Amino acid sequence: MGLQLYNSLTRRKEEFEPLEKGRVGIYVCGPTVYGHAHLGHAKSYVSFDVLVRYLRYLGYAVTYVQNVTDVGHLTDDADEGEDKIAKEAKKEKTHPMALAEMYTRSFFEDMDRLNCLRPDISPRASGHIIEQIELVKTLVETEYAYEVNGSVYFDVSKFEEYGKLSGRNIEEMQAGARVEVSPDKKNPADFALWKKAEPNHIMQWPSPWGKGYPGWHLECSAMSMKYLGATVDIHGGGLENQFPHHECEIAQSEAANGVQFVRYWMHNNMVTVDSQKMGKSLNNFITLKQAFSGAHERLTRSYEPLAVRQLILNSHYRSPLDFSDAALFAALSGYGKIADVVKGVRKMAPQAPEGDIEGEVAEQLEQFKGRFEEAMNDDLNTSVALSVVFELVRLANTLLEDSSTTAATLGAVDDLFTRLGGDVLGVVKDEYEQTGRAGEAMMDKLVNVLIDQRNQARKDRDFARADSLRDSLDEVGIVLEDTPQKTTWRMK
Repeated sequence: MGLQLYNSLTRRKEEFEPLEKGRVGIYVCGPTVYGHAHLGHAKSYVSFDVLVRYLRYLGYAVTYVQNVTDVGHLTDDADEGEDKIAKEAKKEKTHPMALAEMYTRSFFEDMDRLNCLRPDISPRASGHIIEQIELVKTLVETEYAYEVNGSVYFDVSKFEEYGKLSGRNIEEMQAGARVEVSPDKKNPADFALWKKAEPNHIMQWPSPWGKGYPGWHLECSAMSMKYLGATVDIHGGGLENQFPHHECEIAQSEAANGVQFVRYWMHNNMVTVDSQKMGKSLNNFITLKQAFSGAHERLTRSYEPLAVRQLILNSHYRSPLDFSDAALFAALSGYGKIADVVKGVRKMAPQAPEGDIEGEVAEQLEQFKGRFEEAMNDDLNTSVALSVVFELVRLANTLLEDSSTTAATLGAVDDLFTRLGGDVLGVVKDEYEQTGRAGEAMMDKLVNVLIDQRNQARKDRDFARADSLRDSLDEVGIVLEDTPQKTTWRMK
């Protein structure tokens, strides 16, 4: 079975076939840069990072486009209110573009720490105003759009398939529309392509309809067309963007080009806190910087970025992920087990005896690979794929305990960790061998000093001190294991 992806447009899993054999164009809605990225953003961008990684693992040449929204996204996520970036810039007493630049840098810094691959192209909305104006001109000329008092709106009544992605019809949209609908609109469901700017609005550009700025939905159509063509293989984003954002993208793109805009629509589900969506509007979010540093009241400690990534991979991208400190701690423990065994394999391989790979192990590795691919081909089932990696962890630990295990066998195990856990899931680092050796040696010495002190306390029958030393190490994630011969330690 080939790769099956759930298509939000058809509401079923479909065999993935790109428009051009061997090549894939992916567009993912990027961040609106008016604040630091939070765990909800991480779920989205880690999910699509895995998609890109797996497609490349399968041999596709992938062009990955992820935009940066630095203008035009209004506070109510529709056509009214203030620009989110302009509003935050006023609060922080800085220029909107300075604010956007700061949070763009912050976003990529966090994504790098999560081991998300950089997009091939990261276009900014403010850098593609000409393309957006040209798209609006096309829609006005073909009478899919109309101008009123310096603003331009898309006429949804002219596009018969409006609502096909979200499953809503225009009557339902009208019934659910806010009371205060702009009097300039012919239909309450019509959406802004270009907004007239008031004189004091900093973010504005000249256009055939006067000075203004683009509507939020317009940017993604214009930029995806520019870099990926009229038809995109895969368009991704959060479930909350399905309507109105993606619905409007379809309407304006297909009206302008007369061809299918996106072949496969993919939407990730949200992160929740106490069963509520995590988001800035509800003020219940935890930024990634807070998660990495532990600087949040819901967190008991700081977390390794790849533990956050592992938490996300523990759930399916289309399932909600309910956040808790306990769940994140469990993910940290799981990540530690993978990291420890990979470092152990790489440390022992050069010292292992020479010889061919053991036949039984080679067969097991091939089975692991097949089951991993089967899980990923089933709409990117990362939770099952990750369970296969943990089976590989158990096998590796067994092999490390056997002094007769050959270097070739350990090399094959390391290669599979790199391919499955690294290249695809992104939770295995390439740099284990190159970094941290001095730090690991120092930690080993320090922990063993404390073990010696604990052993002496036990000899002195000072059990309170012995227990205190064990508890102190446990608090920082170090577990002591007593055997009749000696006491050893490991990370949780």
